[in-house]
Amino acid sequence: MKTVVLKFGGTSVGSTDRIKKICKIIASYKHKRNRVIVISSAMSGVTNDLINKSKLMSNNFDKAEYDTLVSSGEQAACALIAGRLNHIGIQSRSWMAWQLPIITEGPHSGSRINKINVKELVRYLSSGGIPIVTGFQGINKNFRLTTIGRSGSDATAIMLAKFINADECIIYTDVDGVYTTDPRQYKNAKKIKKIFYDEMLEMASLGSKVMQPTSVQDAKLNNIDIQVKSSFVSKSGTLITGKKKSFSDQIITGISSTKNDAKITIVAVKDRPGVAASIFKPLSQNLINVDMVVQNMSLNGKETDLTFTIKSEDLKKTEKLIKNNKKIIYKKLSFDKDVSKVSIIGVGMITTPGITYRMFQALASKKINIQVISTSEIKISVLVSSKNVKKAVAVLHKEFKLD
Repeated sequence: MKTVVLKFGGTSVGSTDRIKKICKIIASYKHKRNRVIVISSAMSGVTNDLINKSKLMSNNFDKAEYDTLVSSGEQAACALIAGRLNHIGIQSRSWMAWQLPIITEGPHSGSRINKINVKELVRYLSSGGIPIVTGFQGINKNFRLTTIGRSGSDATAIMLAKFINADECIIYTDVDGVYTTDPRQYKNAKKIKKIFYDEMLEMASLGSKVMQPTSVQDAKLNNIDIQVKSSFVSKSGTLITGKKKSFSDQIITGISSTKNDAKITIVAVKDRPGVAASIFKPLSQNLINVDMVVQNMSLNGKETDLTFTIKSEDLKKTEKLIKNNKKIIYKKLSFDKDVSKVSIIGVGMITTPGITYRMFQALASKKINIQVISTSEIKISVLVSSKNVKKAVAVLHKEFKLD
């Protein structure tokens, strides 16, 4: 008998009608003689509503109470699912994180799961019941509720699959899998049948909303295969795995793009050891994430131009931090909010020469200028004008035969 972990996202449980529908999906696994464990997010919109309520109470809401508040949405969803399953004749009950417990470590709103006590779950599964477990939450060493960050229910499902030694972990969401690029941006995007952890990590970190990077990382570290499927349509999904068997010889797996990048250039910085650290330290202390970085030395070796990208919402804060930074001397500061990052991702590029040339040549054929470049073993990212993003995605999709 297989043990299957099913996770349902907020849109999948977004209304009572949708909860009734996902209960039919759960029942179908039970009827196939599987042992079934369900993880649920809060109903869509509930967590945001609770966050807004906390802001009305205080602009510095206590962090521990914040986690207690925002984790209550999952409790309601799990009770509704269990109630419906019992109504249709399937033994079920809800489990809060503290009842297992799910032990976490780290700060409130950003904890990580350390251990899950599955003894009672196993006993309940053996009796034929279906446990419905709250995602997104756990308890710390002080017995306070903690949350794992937005989309943390995926991490709950993956870690529960690890501790219970499940045969399958299936993430049900509002899309029917991972696509080669955003299908809303490019109509010829294709669903990917199988994708490596590292490729999915890159796509998630570059803006793919299907999975959070931390959840994919948890799956990779614990060697848990994940199926991503839709709770709205009965179609095959995408397998996220580390297994190399039966993979195609596709060089590039997917293309990602961003919408909210900004480029900053500090012109003619007086060059000396530690100058880059002096620039980026205040940004780090203010939780501003720096992405692409390019440094160009002057011919005399005494000055350098430093260009880097950040999220556009951090632009004003970054400008203020640089202007107030007395440790650096420069001639000019320039900003550009109308930029976007376009990336190609694929493990196939490790062993295939000429990928960089093909990417740059394809963009040049559409007169798309590249402003900044960054690379890794399985990714090449370029910064382009935001007006050229759709054109860039389309030409790269065709160049690497993803259409």
